Amino acid sequence: MESLTFRHTTKTPLAGSKPQAITGVVASGNLEILLERVLPPDTCEVAIETPVSGYGQVWEAVVADFVARAQPGGLRISINDGGARPDTVSLRLLQGARLMEA
Repeated sequence: MESLTFRHTTKTPLAGSKPQAITGVVASGNLEILLERVLPPDTCEVAIETPVSGYGQVWEAVVADFVARAQPGGLRISINDGGARPDTVSLRLLQGARLMEA
């Protein structure tokens, strides 16, 4: 099991006031993501637990792209990976951000 954590500074906090959201389901080739509004409004932290080792640079790139697109300031994001592909990770992260904006 590999554990990765990425911390980013954002330009704005994520819109909305929902305190938390969950997206995805850990199953074959998927992942679940918990988003919590618990950090300062200009900070985003993403913690990943994955059984697939050696993909830290891919995770870093996917997370950086998500932060640039969504500006998820104020969120701590926990990812429980089941071997998801990068496009699935991006989709679930954006879905989670949209749920938090509701």
